Amino acid sequence: MILARIRNYLELIRFSHTIFALPFAFMGGALAAHSGGQWHSRAQDWLGILLCMATARTAAMAFNRLVDREYDALNPRTAMRHLPAGKLKVGAVAVFTALSSMAFLLSTLIFLPNRLPLLLAIPVLGWLLAYSYTKRFTSLAHLWLGISLGLAPIAAWIAIAGSLAWPPILLGLAVAAWVAGFDVIYACQDVDFDRAVGLSSIPRLLGIKGALLAAAALHAVMIVPLVTLGVIYPLGTLYFVGLAAAAALLIYEHALVRPDDLSRVNLAFFHVNAWISMGLLGVTLLDLVV
Repeated sequence: MILARIRNYLELIRFSHTIFALPFAFMGGALAAHSGGQWHSRAQDWLGILLCMATARTAAMAFNRLVDREYDALNPRTAMRHLPAGKLKVGAVAVFTALSSMAFLLSTLIFLPNRLPLLLAIPVLGWLLAYSYTKRFTSLAHLWLGISLGLAPIAAWIAIAGSLAWPPILLGLAVAAWVAGFDVIYACQDVDFDRAVGLSSIPRLLGIKGALLAAAALHAVMIVPLVTLGVIYPLGTLYFVGLAAAAALLIYEHALVRPDDLSRVNLAFFHVNAWISMGLLGVTLLDLVV
């Protein structure tokens, strides 16, 4: 019974999807720790980044499931999610959200005497939670989500360096464009539902064909700050080879999805993007070490 309940909560927040943002958080932390050509960080800082990422994402996902539960119940694609299907109670998920939010705030204490993570935690959490309402009033909800995940490498840099600089901002911009792009692709599955219930999205605004072109444009934009990051940091050959591979994967991702065939959206969304985030972290660490 206990294991089943734990599994339900992990499925509720799609815990496995943490792999999308966590590598970029570690990438931002690694760039901060190696700035100036010398490694300088504490083991507890890396634990703090991991805990903050996990708890912040858990709070945001659980809150999203709470806020969207009535829409999820109406949408055939999401009707079997845990709240509309009755697998979890609304009150229990609300408590879970509150505890996760508190755990996130407490996790920032790990970075003391660096107080910036603690001071920034509440506005960051507010931004993450506010995303759940954005589809009710703007088609740019995808960009809001992108910025939410783009904050991860910026926050990790601040946690280790205690200040802000251009490298994490460039990385954050790249992550924001990347996430917004693949979220637009994913939202194409719900274009008819969004129209029916009055929710806003790029697919509803532009149609599926226009939305896929917008996603491709966002992914093209993603490459620009990543190239700039490699030049100004500076990073070396391994990084740029990995970046070229990531660009090839983005092209492959868009080849998987067509306006008249959305059957491979999940393959594009989950598998390809996981390879991109993990791959860029891997080549960046290798480049810094070598």
